[in-house]
Amino acid sequence: MAKKKSSSKRHSKSALGRFFRSHPRSAWWIGGLLIAAVYVWLFYYFFVSPTGFRWRALYGDPSYPSGYEIHGIDISHYQGKIDWEKLRNGMIDGCPLRFVFVKSTEGSTTLDENFKENFHQAREYGLVRGAYHFWSNKSTAREQAYYFLQKVRLEPGDLPPVLDIEHKPQERSVEDFQRDVLTWLHIVEDRYHVKPILYTYYKFKEQYLSAPVFDDYPYWIAHYYVDSLAYKGDWKFWQHTDAGRLPGIKGYVDFDIYSGSFYDLKAMTIKEE
Repeated sequence: MAKKKSSSKRHSKSALGRFFRSHPRSAWWIGGLLIAAVYVWLFYYFFVSPTGFRWRALYGDPSYPSGYEIHGIDISHYQGKIDWEKLRNGMIDGCPLRFVFVKSTEGSTTLDENFKENFHQAREYGLVRGAYHFWSNKSTAREQAYYFLQKVRLEPGDLPPVLDIEHKPQERSVEDFQRDVLTWLHIVEDRYHVKPILYTYYKFKEQYLSAPVFDDYPYWIAHYYVDSLAYKGDWKFWQHTDAGRLPGIKGYVDFDIYSGSFYDLKAMTIKEE
C-alpha cells in the first residue's frame, strides 16, 4: 500500500508540474492570488477584525461606551506640543476630562522626550495623572524597573505606576516571561507600596498573563471599535479608541474610561507615607 500511495503522489505532482509548464501565465496568476489571499487574511486578523488591536481606517470615528462618566486620555511625544490651556476644557461624550496617563520610559535607556513637560502640566491643570513604562524585549525586567524608578518621581495623588506590555520574546517560555513581568511589578511595587497597573490588549492578557497571580493587579485593557469590552475579567481602565480628538492636541489621541466613580479613581492614587 505504501508503494502505491507514493506512486500516486508522484503522478499527481508530475501532472501538476506539466500543467504549470504548459500554462505559465496561469501559474503566475494562481501563485499571486494565493499570496494575496494569505496577506489579506493576516492583515484582517491582526489589524482589521473587531478583536484586532487597531485599525482606524475601517472603523472610523470613535464611539463612546455607555454607562461611564470618568474619561481620560493617554499621551506621549506622538501628540507633539500640547496646548494645555485648551485641553483643560476638553469634553469627552459630554463629560470633563478627568485623568491622563503620560508615557515616561521605554526599555532601559529611553525617556520620552515630552514626558517631563506633559507630566508637569497634567498636574498644573488639575488632572489626575499617571506615568507608564513601555516594556521592551531588548533589556531585562530588572534593568527596566530601575530605569523607570530613576526617571519617574510619582507623588501622592498620582495614579499607580503603569507597565505597558504588548510583546513577548519569541525565545522565552510563557512561564519565564511571566516571571520577568512579575520582577518588574515587584520592584516598582516595593518602591511605591501600591500595585502597579498592567496595560495590555485583551488577547495578550488571555494568552500570556492569565496566571492567577496577575489577578491581584488592576488592569487597563485596550480594545477598540467595539460596543463592549471582550475581556470578561476585572478591569479598571478601558482604552476604547485611538481616534479621539480634543482641543489643544493636533491629530488623534487615545481615549480611556475608568470603571468607577471619580471618588473611586482618587482612592486608587498614591497616598502620603
